[in-house]
Parts: sequence; structure tokens; C-alpha cells
Amino acid sequence: MKQVAAIAQSCVICILSSHAAAQQAKDAPAQKSNAKIEVKVNSVLVPVVVRDAQGRTVGNLKKEDFQVFDKKKPQAISGFSIQQRAAVESKPTPAELAAGNPPPSPGGQQRATSPQRFLVFLFDDMHISAVDLMHLQKVARKIVSESLADSDMAAVVSFSGTSSGMTRDRTRLQDAIANVKVQDLYRHIGRECPDVDYYQADLIENQHNGQAFDAAVDDALNCGHLDNRHLAEQAARTATRRALEIGDQDIRVTLGFVWDVVRRMAALPGTRTLILMSPGFLTTTPEAMTEKSRILDLAAQSSLTISALDARGLYTTSLDASQRATGDLQTSSQFRYHSESMSLNEDVMAELADGTGGTFFHNSNDLEGGLQKLAAAPEYVYLLETAHIIA
Repeated sequence: MKQVAAIAQSCVICILSSHAAAQQAKDAPAQKSNAKIEVKVNSVLVPVVVRDAQGRTVGNLKKEDFQVFDKKKPQAISGFSIQQRAAVESKPTPAELAAGNPPPSPGGQQRATSPQRFLVFLFDDMHISAVDLMHLQKVARKIVSESLADSDMAAVVSFSGTSSGMTRDRTRLQDAIANVKVQDLYRHIGRECPDVDYYQADLIENQHNGQAFDAAVDDALNCGHLDNRHLAEQAARTATRRALEIGDQDIRVTLGFVWDVVRRMAALPGTRTLILMSPGFLTTTPEAMTEKSRILDLAAQSSLTISALDARGLYTTSLDASQRATGDLQTSSQFRYHSESMSLNEDVMAELADGTGGTFFHNSNDLEGGLQKLAAAPEYVYLLETAHIIA
């Protein structure tokens, strides 16, 4: 069977010892040495969840199927156990009840004690639309009410500052969800002249894309009713610099907040999962790449999982009524950049999930099923024990 490598990133192994040798004189009696060697061994538990290609947890692996590495060096596994979350905790679906399938009997299975879990539901109120947020709130309230185990602790937070605090109080979580509001601080409204968004500004300023600049100039000529191309170019450059400045600040604040949430969760015991619910945001600049790497490194060192849900569901790349477009050429250009931007926005969610062993739920309107899957505790968790030796 293919071995599954579990990497204990946070395990730092250090062996300190001292040795004292007392020199004896030929004509003197041997002296007793006061030197002591004290070695303490702490165990480090590494929780591991193994899933198959369909995303289902695997519960039939053995100790020899795993390897633990510390700084690329294999470590001995001194202890091995499997903790199982009893399937009876899942409620039957309406379809199962309608079909006459009775719920499992609690007496038929022995309920196992699941490891303590900490979940943070992070709402992206900076980029989500009002319609998508309303739908997501309805789904999230149901999930925190029905899908969390009694032993789970959870928190609801948003980029703009909404926070329930870590709690088992489901009413408190639901109230925090209801208090999340759409924020427009860095949002691109799409009604300026010329209309240059963050993606197009990045193409123009950072990637020196002449075609993107010409599109902005054409937009300035059309929307501003200008007949002087020099003035239109000046307007395009001004709009580009403004869009880039606002966009850079937006991503700096957004990724900085994610890093801070991960940092705070790293101090918690047990299994920790961050669930990012967002339409995505553009992270193609070198600064954004660096910040993403910093988040992934911290999550890996802390054995923390980040999962993500695309709040747009099955989205369309068509321009909406708020996004002005004039003329066939300008409409075509705006549609192309808008479409490319929407596709790139989801990359950050995929990268955070893939880089931390999480799940990215997207391309589906079943947000309830997706969020339920992300919030559900794995049925099987392997606990690998390694030795941490200190003096």
C-alpha cells in the first residue's frame, strides 16, 4: 500500500546533554561525580486525515502506512490510534425520510469521542455581492445550527471586523452571521470614466499591456465625449494609478487579515479549520504572491487546514447593469477583462485550500451541501505520536 507521509511541521527536536569526567590522581581515592544527565521526552501528536479521490475519509490504514518527517528526516512513530466520529451524528436527509429510511439507531453503534475541533467561518464582506451574501447567510445559519457537533467550538468573523468570538453558543454564531454586511471600502463600482478595474490596471501598469491601455483610452474618449486623444490618455493613466492603488491596498488588507486569523488559530489546541467564504479576489502581484506564501507557511507549521467556498456558485461572466459599456469595441474589451478577472479571482481560494490540505468547493449552486461538507468533522482521524526529547 502506498505510504502516506504526515509531516509534523511544528515538531522541533532538540537533544541537550552534558558530560563531566573527574580526573583521578594515582594516590587519591576516586571522587564521586555530581554531574547529572536529565532527559525529558514529550510526545507530539500529529492528527492526519486521509481522503480518497472522491473526498471520503479513509479509515482502514495501519501504522506502517504512514511516515513522519521533521526537516526532511524520518521520525519514529511511537504511538498510533484512530479516532472515529460516529456516523449517527449525521441527520437523515429529507429525501431519505420521504423514502421511508429510518435514522440509524444510537444503540446500533458505539459513539466514539471525537477530537476537539475549532472552526472559524470567515465571511468575505469586502468582495461579495449583496445577493450572494444574503444567500450565504441563510445557508451558514442552518449549518452552524445543525451540522456542528456539541464538542465543536466555532467563531464567525468577517474582513470588516464582525466577530462572534470562539463559542459553542449556536445562537451567538447565528447572530454574528446576520450582522455581516456588504462593505464598499475598496470595492470597484464600475461607474467611473474611464472605467479601469484592478485587473486592467495591473495589466497596464505592471505588465505593460498596450492593448489594455488602448481600451482604457477608448473608454475615456467615449464616456468623456473627448475628441483629444492626449487628454484621453491622461485620463486613462490617472484612472489606472487610482485603481492600482486602491486594489493593492485592498489585497494587502485582505491577505493580512487572513494571516492574522491563521496566526491566532495556531495557538489553539486540537483540530483547527478555517473556512473562507468568498467570491475570490485578485492576487497576481508579487506582493500578493509573497503574502500568500507567508500564510501557507504559517498554516503548514501549525497543522492548520484552510478550506474555501466560492460564494458565487455557478457564476456568469456577463457584465451586469452597474458596469457601464459604450460601443461594440468597448463592450467587447470590458467583457474580456471582466471575464478574465472573475476566473483569476478564485485562484487564491484554490491555492490556500490545496496548500493546506483543505477542500475548495466551487462551480456549484449547492452552497448548503458545500458548506456542510467543509464544516463536517472527518469520520476518521489518525493520531500519530512521535517523541520530542528535551533536556
